Amino acid sequence: MRVLVAMSGGVDSSVAALLLQRQGHEVVGVFFRNGVSGSGPAAEKSCCSASDARDAALVCDRLGMPFYSVDYEKEFGSLIDHFADEYRRGRTPNPCVLCNQQLKFGHVFSLAKDLGADGVATGHYARCVDGALRRGKDQNKDQSYYLFGIDRSVLPQVHFPLGDLDKQEVRAIATEADLRTAQKPESMEICFVTSGDYRDVVRQRGGGGIPGRVLDEHGREVARHDGIDAFTVGQRRGLPALGTPHYVARIDAASGDVTVLQRPGLDQQFARVAGLRWLCEPPAEGAELRAAVQVRARSKAAMATLNVRPDGVVAVAFDAPVFAITPGQAAVFYDDDRVLGGGFLD
Repeated sequence: MRVLVAMSGGVDSSVAALLLQRQGHEVVGVFFRNGVSGSGPAAEKSCCSASDARDAALVCDRLGMPFYSVDYEKEFGSLIDHFADEYRRGRTPNPCVLCNQQLKFGHVFSLAKDLGADGVATGHYARCVDGALRRGKDQNKDQSYYLFGIDRSVLPQVHFPLGDLDKQEVRAIATEADLRTAQKPESMEICFVTSGDYRDVVRQRGGGGIPGRVLDEHGREVARHDGIDAFTVGQRRGLPALGTPHYVARIDAASGDVTVLQRPGLDQQFARVAGLRWLCEPPAEGAELRAAVQVRARSKAAMATLNVRPDGVVAVAFDAPVFAITPGQAAVFYDDDRVLGGGFLD
């Protein structure tokens, strides 16, 4: 087949392209330019810098692959606007989930069609098996959480060549093939946050929300703050000293009040999930099903009962309380290692 590989300029997508080529496929590399410029340590740790574009191009050149660098500044601009809007609403967005949903597995299929490609591949640690999305074999690197928003209809055309590998194996393959990205550090920053502080992006895009009070469990004011964009539910760092560890429990975007509690106050057993995307046969309204629910990228999934409501929302009742359920983050539903679907915590 001809396969279009989304190249980030890192080792994972480089090896994904190499493995597809070794399987006999005709591989085409594409790099997404986000239109954001910057320099410094944070910019170099992102996945869309100028040096990443250069590395992606040089890897493709070494492998004898066509390479395209595509301008997605407008599309990334919409993602960045949404990112800033969410913080002003007192929510904590996950831009990588939306990027995968709208760009890497959204617009890219139009590009693949234009180039006559039969499929799309990335360097994510996940697996597509018989039309189902499953966790990657390496539990420490599994990235299926970020991929629940893929349209179910295109899953048969999606390839994850690294799904059965771990990071050490991937680096060994890159080293053996003498790829320039073999020992390149992993990208750790949001690609459009080049300063290292996401609040700079929020404030450049319309301000960081109203200033207000920091309240304790009794509703007493213990400090003032300059804007709610500085807070996320579950946050501990940057809070006033209260003698015992406290965490952000609630953010009121209308009043600017931020409530902080001790850790037990952040344990919750119920959640609402909106903006649903199903990768299985969508359950009927009123249906109840059991699933493991993962509420952040690096947390363990917890067993819960899902109730599918007529208003397009899933009500989640966890078997046991879960720490810091954070509005704006993704909640992803699993049956063992299979992704059933997911949405955003409301």
